[in-house]
Amino acid sequence: MSFFLRQSLQLTQLLSPKLNFKHRTFATLLDLKPFNSKLSNLMKNGLVDEAQNLFGEMPHRSTVTYNAMIRGYFQNGFYEKAVRLYNQMPSRDAFSYNTMISGLMQHGDVEGAEDVFEKMECRDVVTWNSLISGYVDNDLVGDAVRVFDSMPLKDVVSWNLVIAGLVKVREFDKAEELFRDMVTRDVATWTIMMKAFLDAGRIVESREIFDDMPVKDIQAWNTIIGGYIQNNFVEIAEGLFHKMPGKDSNSWSLMIDAFVSTERNNDALRLFNEAPCKLQKSWNSIVLGFVKNGLVREAHAVLEKSPFGCVVSWTNIMIGYFNMEDVKNAMKVFELMAIRDTTVWNAAIFGLGENDRVEDGVKLAIEMKKDGLALDEATFTSFLTICSNLPSLNLGKQIHAEAIKVGIDCFTAFGNALFTMYFRCGNMDSALLEFNIMARHDIISWNSIICGLAHHGDGEKAIEMFEKMRLSSVKPNQITFVGVLSACSHGGLVAHGKHFFEVMRKEYSLRLTNEHYTCMVDLLGKFGLIDEAMSLMNQMSVDGVEIEASVWGALLGACRVHKNLPGAEIAGEKILELEPFNSGVYLILAEIYLEHGRREKAYSMWVRMKEKGVKKQPGCSWIESNVGGKVFLAGDKTHPEFKSISCALDLIYLEMESRNTKLSVSLSDEYIAGVY
Repeated sequence: MSFFLRQSLQLTQLLSPKLNFKHRTFATLLDLKPFNSKLSNLMKNGLVDEAQNLFGEMPHRSTVTYNAMIRGYFQNGFYEKAVRLYNQMPSRDAFSYNTMISGLMQHGDVEGAEDVFEKMECRDVVTWNSLISGYVDNDLVGDAVRVFDSMPLKDVVSWNLVIAGLVKVREFDKAEELFRDMVTRDVATWTIMMKAFLDAGRIVESREIFDDMPVKDIQAWNTIIGGYIQNNFVEIAEGLFHKMPGKDSNSWSLMIDAFVSTERNNDALRLFNEAPCKLQKSWNSIVLGFVKNGLVREAHAVLEKSPFGCVVSWTNIMIGYFNMEDVKNAMKVFELMAIRDTTVWNAAIFGLGENDRVEDGVKLAIEMKKDGLALDEATFTSFLTICSNLPSLNLGKQIHAEAIKVGIDCFTAFGNALFTMYFRCGNMDSALLEFNIMARHDIISWNSIICGLAHHGDGEKAIEMFEKMRLSSVKPNQITFVGVLSACSHGGLVAHGKHFFEVMRKEYSLRLTNEHYTCMVDLLGKFGLIDEAMSLMNQMSVDGVEIEASVWGALLGACRVHKNLPGAEIAGEKILELEPFNSGVYLILAEIYLEHGRREKAYSMWVRMKEKGVKKQPGCSWIESNVGGKVFLAGDKTHPEFKSISCALDLIYLEMESRNTKLSVSLSDEYIAGVY
């Protein structure tokens, strides 16, 4: 064997293990590719357990395998598992570091991401961009700009990220300056800057950016169209929409919503029919647009002929009928709905309650429970709202107990409805107890407790609650001050009322409404300050506030108490101009005229009342007994138990007369004994 041949054989033997190792490594990588791909897909679909099982069963794992798992953990919110697996990696590549930086930033661990960045020996532009993107996402735009300025090499993504960050914190001038400094821009760059100008309300500059774009994609067109819509230039947006070379579902949705928002419902419907892809969301928006404009029957007719009707659309039709006080058609829609989820039942129960169909609302709520549907927070809240209008507390207490069982009582909305019900039903102690044990109070909570106390005449307690509210983080609104001023009126707190009237205007800069003036006129009138009340009403006219019947009603009530005939005549006639069928005003004026000996004027009020066909509404009262509630109307002789009720009342009258006689005799005997 020759020397050279021997040398070749020795060299082959020497290299063969290394060649064999490289072959096996390459083969292993090829074998891992389908596994790594499957891992990524499992993680993308949220199947974390399946991905973990596959990872555990793999005989070999590459850096790509670890990267796929770490990225998947971050995507699915398993932050600690991602960090643990990263620390276990036998080797890392640039993608490993970049994935960790992005993931840590995504979960708000800025220091952790910075630590990974600092430990990297070799950083590529993706690494720098990951850090900048993380800073922007965590509202650390200053740090993003600092890192951007120190980058050894920037790509267009780097510029886009930092410009978008500056736009996010509304530093539009700095963003524009960077945009002008860019040598190379892509479609995203132009779109970011265009959106920046739109957000700043600079529609002209935004259009200039759009017109200067060398290439426009669908996103750019959608951005400028959305900007015009946002700034109420719907016709210009419509023109651009028709010029678009290509449209996606978002383009059609933008324009349809724009038509709906400007009450061009027929145009919205036409455009929906032209759209190649029909979005259910757009259809629901169109139906809701018709309903909001009071075109409920038209919307109903369109929906009947359409194949796109769904539970949302039908629910909106039902609510529309309830808002029109057309309970019959609302319930017809409810009964015909193929699918009735909890939201549908809640809307029906609430709608019946709002239309004074309290008993029907209660029956529907009971039927809902029998059908086995889950009662949620809205169900209990609607149910309690209905119970607030019932004379009996029994049903409300039962709902309260049921809510405690299912754990609904911890919600603020339910708590508000609960203590409001107790207030309206006259149970003050329970109302205050429920308010005090609530974990959190919102503006509705404070307003309800203040108005409830005011309604029951506890003015000082209402003001005390208002002062507590002012110490909290919740700011008073107009409704709050209606409650406060009403409390002052009920409690006769004139000085407090004047003070809070000024506080509302000067400290909180809230606009005064008729409700606030009504409270003040009522407060001043109760104490005979008629002239001051009328002066306040004159100021209303000067301030451009239209005086409604409620304000004149407060003045009329004050004049009646203090026998001020001229003031009563002015107030009464003003009310009748606004509400010619208000029977109470005719009767009050007639009563005042009789008190002043002006029988002819009193008679003329009765004649006017008869000529206009105005009838006094009968009084109504409720009595609660062990077998339920009983309703009585004044002058009603059609009650099925009228005779027995009359008999019982006669016995009560006799008993009262007997006791009064005995009391009178007893007092006389005491008087005679005292004399002698």
